[in-house]
Amino acid sequence: MKAASVLGVARTMASKPGEAERTRRTSSSSVLEYASLLEGKYGEEGEKLIYKFTDRGGREVALRYDLTIPLSRVVAMYPELPKPFKCYQISPVWRADKPQRGRFREFWQCDADIVGSDSVLADAEIIAVIYHILKALTFTGFTIHINNRKILNGIAQGLGIAEDAVPAVLRIIDKLEQKGIEGVKEEMLEKGLAQTTVNAILELYDNTNGINIDFDYLKERFPNSPSLARGIKELEDMFSCLASLNIDKGNYCFDLSLARGLDYYTGPIFETTVDEPRIGSISGGGRYDNLIGMFNTAPLPATGSSFGLERIITVMEELNLSASGGSASEVLVAIFSPETEHESLSLLSLLRSAGIKAEMYLKQDKMKKQLAYAAGRKIPLVAILGPDEIRQDTVVLRDMSRGEQKTVSRREIVTVIQRELH
Repeated sequence: MKAASVLGVARTMASKPGEAERTRRTSSSSVLEYASLLEGKYGEEGEKLIYKFTDRGGREVALRYDLTIPLSRVVAMYPELPKPFKCYQISPVWRADKPQRGRFREFWQCDADIVGSDSVLADAEIIAVIYHILKALTFTGFTIHINNRKILNGIAQGLGIAEDAVPAVLRIIDKLEQKGIEGVKEEMLEKGLAQTTVNAILELYDNTNGINIDFDYLKERFPNSPSLARGIKELEDMFSCLASLNIDKGNYCFDLSLARGLDYYTGPIFETTVDEPRIGSISGGGRYDNLIGMFNTAPLPATGSSFGLERIITVMEELNLSASGGSASEVLVAIFSPETEHESLSLLSLLRSAGIKAEMYLKQDKMKKQLAYAAGRKIPLVAILGPDEIRQDTVVLRDMSRGEQKTVSRREIVTVIQRELH
């Protein structure tokens, strides 16, 4: 039920007429990929977590590490896909990690991506998807942390850090919550950064120094960084879009400490945490404009986010949350008696052929119990065929929210149900 709820909200990405054909549920990757496809894209620490081996044909293969790189490969293989291309996918991935609470070697990722748009509107829409999915799952105490790799790159350049050393520095910064200031400082020094450089970096992250790290401060501190200026402008525009989308300001924030450890991010990045329990991030993603270009000669902008399904379920169980979506079914076809069963099957087929999401009650129970089943699963309508209705070629249609019912001609039942639903 919970996975279905995540899926259902992801479908809201195609909410306008004409967009449905541009939204796809993709199965972009097989369990196995060539190892060379995954290597060199996740960073030093990500590389250590890839399950790699040689198969019986002597090929170097690996279990997929995430869904983003396989999606990029598929998009590169099919350039005729209409753009922007919006998609969602839910599949298991594997990482040679140390199992612990909320962290597994095999787990399910739920991804939503937009390919072919370099606009901050696409990034804002991904943030909106994250927000509405968590709201639909009845989350309240969550925060979407937002940063921009261009800002981090600009800071690194402003402090004189060599370009080839920047990815490693960002991976260390990404461990701030885990290791704390002193732990991060120690690792930076071990990597060979000068003491003065380390002190300048950590000044931005030391909560005890009284400095308010916001966009204005960063502009004044690094006035000659075009990368930082572009990154700030992108986030200012994105936050303006989020306000117009009525995303609650209490559920997102600018967070300079967010770096996202994967090397392929190029712009806005985001990660979601919950107030309780302390389980780490439950979603993460960002813009990866250069990744698809690694698989062909035509770079293509892209942005997206992943949800960790097991972590979401763990949080929901600990907080005793339940998804608000109910059943995906729109109509329950009741069974009046054994004698009317086949007529009910015929009605079920009629509704499904018309694109109505219908299911049939599968036991011989009292009508009161069948209606209770529909109410419990939040199925909005119940269709009932008794002997009188069969003779008169009619159907009793019960609206569960209002507790009212009416008799409808069978030839009009599809039209009436569609009108009631929409």
